[in-house]
Amino acid sequence: MNGASGNKPNYQLKHKLVGHDLGAVSVKFSPGGAWLASASADSTIKIWDPQSGKLIRTLKGHDKGCSDVAWEQRDRYLCSASDDRTLKLWNAVNGECLRTLQGHTNYVVCCNFNPQGNRLVSGSFDETVRVWDVREGTCIKTLPAHSDPVTAVDFNRDGTLIVSSSYDGLCRIWDSNSGQCLKTLIDETNPPVSFVRFSPNGRFILTGTLDHKLKLWDFEKSKCVKQYEGHVNEHFCLFAAFITADTKGKWVVCGSEDNSIFLWDLNKKEIVQKIPGRVTADDPGDGHHDKVIGISCHPDKKLIASGSLSGDTFVRIWQDTH
Repeated sequence: MNGASGNKPNYQLKHKLVGHDLGAVSVKFSPGGAWLASASADSTIKIWDPQSGKLIRTLKGHDKGCSDVAWEQRDRYLCSASDDRTLKLWNAVNGECLRTLQGHTNYVVCCNFNPQGNRLVSGSFDETVRVWDVREGTCIKTLPAHSDPVTAVDFNRDGTLIVSSSYDGLCRIWDSNSGQCLKTLIDETNPPVSFVRFSPNGRFILTGTLDHKLKLWDFEKSKCVKQYEGHVNEHFCLFAAFITADTKGKWVVCGSEDNSIFLWDLNKKEIVQKIPGRVTADDPGDGHHDKVIGISCHPDKKLIASGSLSGDTFVRIWQDTH
């Protein structure tokens, strides 16, 4: 299962990025693909060149660890979410902190820009989703979204919808202008939802739940259409992503609490590659030796970035050799 044949992907280690003092739990390629950002429990955000593996700059300013980082659509600005209860907006070009967004009353764990770059959505352990005006740095809506910590937030491709997930077992879809809840998705067994994102075409949402499952939902019909299994996920909020840059097929990728990375065929739901983890840093292999939390896929090259908990401080970039 480690190797690959025929039309299956074969991701191998390209770069091991050295610089963080603690784990990088969120990694994000910029929309234009020129940069990779990593947010770490060491309270910094680092920007890397994914081709060379070189560290470009380090963004410092948060008082506590960072849980997420997000890019504005034109690669110019970054937002970071932190346990210090704030979000920060950064100029990605010179590293300047432009604004600190205050209002959440507990850890801020997730954030994303809308495609237009003028709005930002965030989710927190305070159980709310907040929508921010990027230019003014003000909160324009507070959605009493969930009855447990919010785990992920995302805008759809035209910015009209927001999706949020929570440990309360719900995914909610909101009108981004009015703040009205349009739909609530609930799994029959109601496991905590640890991750959610819209599919690239905006027609589906991908959810991760703390019962070792990823699910693809047709949210218009409130129907689960695909389910992906094999990875371990019962404690942490693992990011998942779509690989759309591969002509061989479309893949879903997610980290795992057994320190591995899994790739599934989007349509067939079968595992097409497992990048094995390691128990300790001394074990043979290139894989992570702590739980893989952060995952991001390059917009047009066959690259995956991954980050893990603090037992393993290296961000890794993987390249498909097929």
